[in-house]
Amino acid sequence: MTLRVYNTLTRKKEEFVPIEPNKVKMYVCGPTVYNYIHIGNGRPVIFFDVVRRYLESQKYEVTYITNFTDVDDKMIRKAEEMGKTVPQLAETFIQAFLEDTRALGVNDATLNPRVTENIQEIIDFIAVLVDTDYAYESRGDVYYRTSKFADYGKLSHQNLEELQYGIRIEVDDRKENPQDFVLWKAAKPGEISWDSPWGQGRPGWHIECSAMVRKYLGETIDIHGGGQDLTFPHHECEIAQTEAVTGHPMANYWMHNAFLNIDNEKMSKSLNNGILIRELIKQTKPQVYRFFMLLAHYRSPLNFSDDSLTQAANGLERIQNAYDNLKHRLATASASPEGEVEVALKDSVAAIARHFDDKMNDDFNTPDAITAVFDLVAEANVYLTQERVSAAALQHFLDQLNAFDLVLGFLSQSANELLDEEIEQLIIERTESRKTKNWARADEIRDLLTEKGIFLEDTPQGIRWRRK
Repeated sequence: MTLRVYNTLTRKKEEFVPIEPNKVKMYVCGPTVYNYIHIGNGRPVIFFDVVRRYLESQKYEVTYITNFTDVDDKMIRKAEEMGKTVPQLAETFIQAFLEDTRALGVNDATLNPRVTENIQEIIDFIAVLVDTDYAYESRGDVYYRTSKFADYGKLSHQNLEELQYGIRIEVDDRKENPQDFVLWKAAKPGEISWDSPWGQGRPGWHIECSAMVRKYLGETIDIHGGGQDLTFPHHECEIAQTEAVTGHPMANYWMHNAFLNIDNEKMSKSLNNGILIRELIKQTKPQVYRFFMLLAHYRSPLNFSDDSLTQAANGLERIQNAYDNLKHRLATASASPEGEVEVALKDSVAAIARHFDDKMNDDFNTPDAITAVFDLVAEANVYLTQERVSAAALQHFLDQLNAFDLVLGFLSQSANELLDEEIEQLIIERTESRKTKNWARADEIRDLLTEKGIFLEDTPQGIRWRRK
């Protein structure tokens, strides 16, 4: 099945055809680094990581860029509150972002460009817009002239008249038109700023992505992504800026994930119901949160609650236990020649793998792809009930689970690593205690290990352990 992607621009699923064969240029808008990221921020971070992983699994060479907005009004205010410079504040929260996203199993981007590293490119971009009359200077600010770009509103499917009367825009006598947006902001006294042809100032929000996409990926890219809230005005403005300069489409496919609600309410500052990722993963395994995020299609709203997280934890535990049991049985299984797997088993696993790919090819349908993972787990669990199993068959199951996880990224690969020396010795001692029928000591050791988060299972193949 050919990969089909829902394009926000056309509002339909389209066959994915990259600009260059076997290569994908992908840009996803990153955070403004003035605070720790919350669970709503985690949805695009996790989803687009899965998009990238799946494309790579299909042998595409993916250049994946997500930016850091490291200077804007919020950052200036936050830096003043914390008694830091804006660059100091940015560095603190960039490192925090990387820590949090890596904990969620998100692979590092190919590049994370920062606004402050690309000031000259941004100024040069604005200068072209001014020279071609798409932008104008007004009292040290520079604004984009939306009335000159005939396609303004094509991404959000609105026209200028609808925007003028349907959306509240603050009146500003520096603008020719209320819908015009700022490209360069004149600096206030004491603010961080840079020299420009229009005086001291700094970039507006929208222009940074246009300049960085063109610099690092070219005039037209394959995929531009982000949260639904970025469709308008951010991505709409990016299109207007970029296409006015290049004369080419900015991106061939625009992808947007839907919102995350908390207990059926929109996450907002007024409700004070935001949950920071770094706080959540102190209480819940990060793999559970990642798994939860993939249980709904990315274009569908997702509701976060304690119950939904518990259900996700239970589902993931089923998958993880099957994975760990396969590895445990493999250590004691009868040897089998390489590739000697029962034909029926091999055909069944292949059918499940095709189902997985079919669902991922259908606009990255992760919930149905996860159904395929559960189908594989069910097959594996049935096989594991057999008294005699072959190493080749066990490895075949493991290879397919690993292939799925290479895309979805929620399995813990470390569950069967060696314990530390103290716990190893306790397990050995417990085994000896059982041999000598010292049941009291054996039970005592089991309880001690349980306290340390190590659970033991006595199986015909020996002691099996897992982490809490």
